[in-house]
Amino acid sequence: MRGSDLPTADPYLPGHGDPSWSATRYDLALTYEADGNRLRGEATIAAVAVEDLARVVLDLAHLDVEKVLVDGRPPAKYATRSNRLVLTLKAPISAGSTFTLAVKYAGKPKPLVEKHHGDAGWEELTDGVIVAGQPHGAPTWFPCNDRPDDKAPYRLSITTHPDYTVVANGRLASSARRGATRTWVYEQDEPMATYLATVQLGRYDVRELDASVPMTAAVPEGTAEGFDAGFGRQPEMLEVFTELFGPYPFASYAVVVTDDDLEIPLESQGLSTFGRNFLSDDWGAVRLVAHELAHQWFGNAVTLREWRDIWLHEGFACYAEWLWSERSGGEPADDHARRHHERLAGLDQDLVLADPGPELMFDDRVYKRGALTLHAIRLSVGDDAFFDLLRGWVADHAGGSVTTADFVAYAEQRTGAALAALFMAWLDRPELPDLPAAS
Repeated sequence: MRGSDLPTADPYLPGHGDPSWSATRYDLALTYEADGNRLRGEATIAAVAVEDLARVVLDLAHLDVEKVLVDGRPPAKYATRSNRLVLTLKAPISAGSTFTLAVKYAGKPKPLVEKHHGDAGWEELTDGVIVAGQPHGAPTWFPCNDRPDDKAPYRLSITTHPDYTVVANGRLASSARRGATRTWVYEQDEPMATYLATVQLGRYDVRELDASVPMTAAVPEGTAEGFDAGFGRQPEMLEVFTELFGPYPFASYAVVVTDDDLEIPLESQGLSTFGRNFLSDDWGAVRLVAHELAHQWFGNAVTLREWRDIWLHEGFACYAEWLWSERSGGEPADDHARRHHERLAGLDQDLVLADPGPELMFDDRVYKRGALTLHAIRLSVGDDAFFDLLRGWVADHAGGSVTTADFVAYAEQRTGAALAALFMAWLDRPELPDLPAAS
């Protein structure tokens, strides 16, 4: 079977995702040996057929499959091709029917390298592991339907050496030592896209922060002073974003600070991961603390349906940086906006925000122009209507998947303003529009 015979759910990420079926729950039981980087896993996936199925295609990269069951029985056959696991069914599954997949697998996980997006996935640190899932890293550690619109609850069980702390998505249900290992179990009840699933493993001290929701930090020893500088205002940040965006959408929030430096922070549902180099009160570090926290509303609770709409995540989180600056005694959002507008005006005018293309989807212009689009809306409709729009957008779409067209329609309906021309200029044309005058 050739790779070209296999489905693609999103043209921005060829060779990932199968639109003919959908996962409704993942139950992952993992055992990891850091010495030798050995992972063993058993994945149980509850699913529903979207179309009549004669085969089921999952995404799984670099790992060896030992056993596969469909509703408790082996399929007619299975094979791995082009980082996919292809199951040929003994009997077809009709559209609308539910079924269960069980996959037992093992190997030495490593990042998956793909055109335009570089590497992502399971990655060894000097002493530990991070998982950087966005946008294509999930298949490096579990079999999945790797498309951003396929959201499901998760149960994550990770067994490893007892010297390591494990942080994963959701609520820590249990942590129990048995002999020479410790097993950590996390329950992620709210639906989650595959790329937002993560495991972070290291020799960490866990700190509890005084915040309005359970908030923890897993940090290396000897980093208290730096942590307070970089993350000390995070509970206050949570309060500001709750006021502006609506209630925090998950049961808890965690940050992990690795002992290694990281080039950029890592976004995951209910948690964010930073390198030791972010332990600073410099604005360049603090703005990213705000950025990753804001993703819990914009990206994690409300998730894009297609990767072309990435500005709905990154533009909103970038604008949250400017809002935090404004609310915390720093520069007003309007100052940030006009400075970045001047900079973008001097760059190539070849990016269409609503469809930047896979090679530009993580271009900094997507972040900044997305934030500028929101600022243009704010200046056009006023603060009361603008923040009501943001709160309503999250409240009405949490747990779901959205498109740019959804936001455009919602913004006009919610604010009662005629915004079609504004959206066309900012989203659909490459030339950078002028910002409206500040009120």
